[in-house]
Amino acid sequence: MRRLVICIVSILLIAAGAFLLWLYHELATPYLAGGDQEQFIKIPHGAGTKEIADALQRGGALHATLPFVLYVRWTGLGRRLQAGEYRFSAPARPQEVVRRLLLGDVYFRTVVIPEGLTAQETIALLTRRGFGDAREMTDLMYRVDWISDLDPKAEDLEGYLFPETYRFPRQTSSEEILRVMVNQFRTRTSRLLAATPLPPGWDLRQIVTLASMIEKEAGTAEERRLVSSVLTNRLRTKIPLACDPTIIYAMKLAGAYHGNLRKTDLSMDTPYNTYLHPGLPPGPIANPGIDSLGAALSPAVSDYLFYVARNDGTHVFSKDLQSHAAAVARYQKRGSRPPAR
Repeated sequence: MRRLVICIVSILLIAAGAFLLWLYHELATPYLAGGDQEQFIKIPHGAGTKEIADALQRGGALHATLPFVLYVRWTGLGRRLQAGEYRFSAPARPQEVVRRLLLGDVYFRTVVIPEGLTAQETIALLTRRGFGDAREMTDLMYRVDWISDLDPKAEDLEGYLFPETYRFPRQTSSEEILRVMVNQFRTRTSRLLAATPLPPGWDLRQIVTLASMIEKEAGTAEERRLVSSVLTNRLRTKIPLACDPTIIYAMKLAGAYHGNLRKTDLSMDTPYNTYLHPGLPPGPIANPGIDSLGAALSPAVSDYLFYVARNDGTHVFSKDLQSHAAAVARYQKRGSRPPAR
């Protein structure tokens, strides 16, 4: 009997030693199925330790689940592991995998949306970068219920897709992407309006429309408030805004813009023709950034009614038509573009 007990104990000790040796080897050995071939693994919200381990093993980040589970339970870290999609591009030890899940090192892709793009140009940029579906996003552009409290007259989301640097998970849906951009508009403009309220007689749609024109017209950040002053001065004195980008926007909508604005285009029959129709165009012509929105809310104090490009990104501002005509003669070739601004 004593020999039997000794034999059993010996076997158990050997088995325990073998298990501990295996466990040490598993914990100490970096692993990734396929070597250096990247793997994307999604950890669901509310998943338990075993469920997380199973997902990691199926995805190729773990050779075995037991060492991971034992390590997590021994350290008491299970409740701190974060959900999301993770990218594994190199072999890693289970402890390193745990550390990444603790940090929430979720995989995101970055996309920069510049100021001044139209909604369709924004959609085109997103889809070129691999975000969303063009047809879905085009249909979602008419979800005006997302902004109806801000702009009851909105017919689409033009002007409300805030230009920003965004980080999206790899499989973010088209709806999620556009909602994030609209929500960013809400967040940024609410802060701006808290500091600079709407001017008397203006609503947010008018401010966004004006800001979109400033975004397209101002050559430098320093000129935005001056451009805003010219446009608001012209509105106040009922002079047509004569803003080329509004006509270009209408031409883009019609598929008729090919990079040049001709004099004949100034007679285009569209409510966006600010040479023919006084006041603001019907709505935003692009998605303005925060600086242009700020300029629309707080124009510079000036008597300027005109500006003309110097062709170096800046403008000459004038108070009267005679000074403006002289600036046009100096900086613009005769007949190359409409002189009156």
